[in-house]
Amino acid sequence: MIKKQYLKSKSLYKVTFSLPKEAAKDAKEVKLVGEFNNWETSNGVAMKATKKDYTAVLELETGREYQFRYLIDQQTWENDWQADNYVATPYGVDNSVVVLPSVEGVPVSKTTTKTVAKKTTTKATTAKKITAKKVTKTATAKTTKTTAKSTVKPAAKKTTTKATTAKKTATKKTVTKADDLKKIEGIGPKIAGLLKDAGICSFNDLAKAKTTVLKKVLADAGPRFKMHNPTTWVQQSKLAAAGKWEELKTLQDKLDGGKRK
Repeated sequence: MIKKQYLKSKSLYKVTFSLPKEAAKDAKEVKLVGEFNNWETSNGVAMKATKKDYTAVLELETGREYQFRYLIDQQTWENDWQADNYVATPYGVDNSVVVLPSVEGVPVSKTTTKTVAKKTTTKATTAKKITAKKVTKTATAKTTKTTAKSTVKPAAKKTTTKATTAKKTATKKTVTKADDLKKIEGIGPKIAGLLKDAGICSFNDLAKAKTTVLKKVLADAGPRFKMHNPTTWVQQSKLAAAGKWEELKTLQDKLDGGKRK
């Protein structure tokens, strides 16, 4: 699991890496190795053992993505179970990835969303202009052959139909829009994909889901996911769905990997 805290005074991120003890049973030593130390195992960051996991803290540059893995007893490699992303390597395994945004409080995904929204708005505006132009030409042509009264009524009917159709389409898109479930502490890219496959795509979907259903989704995915505890996901999702981000942050500060400390 990865926790990030932006240090404004240093313009760096304080990143806490943690690996559950279930992933390294009876380990004598666990090290954090990655691009931040040129993958040198001899220079790996020794992780501190606690009751539940192994942890290590690093201060890393913003606006970067770092690949990393955990090295257990200088023999076994393990990925972070809730990394921001995973990248395939030429050796047939994946590396974990931690993403550190360049702007405080604005994840990379939000930037992408704004860009897409802008493009969509531009296309919609262009389509509206073209439609208006066609309607004008049609109205002009009909005026030449018929009276102004007969021309106005069909045009008004078509415009209303198009407006109604557009309204229904817009409503449908709003309802089916998916949310970034990774904003819920305890949910990483892999688990977000499992929930989506189960039909849980938005904060509202997750807020209405029963804990027993969530546990079954994790259990069906195998032992790697069965150990996760979804008991706070519903509460977090209700706050996210209501746009109560400050309250959500306060709650998440009291959690450890999505679980109550």
